[in-house]
Amino acid sequence: MKWPLVLLLAGCASAPPAPAPQLVEVPVFAPCVKSVPQRPAYEFDQLEPSATDGEIVLALARDWPRGRKYEVELEAAIVGCR
Repeated sequence: MKWPLVLLLAGCASAPPAPAPQLVEVPVFAPCVKSVPQRPAYEFDQLEPSATDGEIVLALARDWPRGRKYEVELEAAIVGCR
């Protein structure tokens, strides 16, 4: 009666072969924007609520070149994300 027990123990002594290692590539998040340009201080944002229409138009006219420059810098910063 001891033979079946010995046979069962002998079967447990041999482990199955280990599977071969596999290379699994996992995407990792990396920011595409290295640096963000600083937002300019727009004159329009600093106007008083009681500003006249002429002051508003002049502030917007002076802010236009700043806004265009900022837009170009932002587009240059995100060009690597496409």
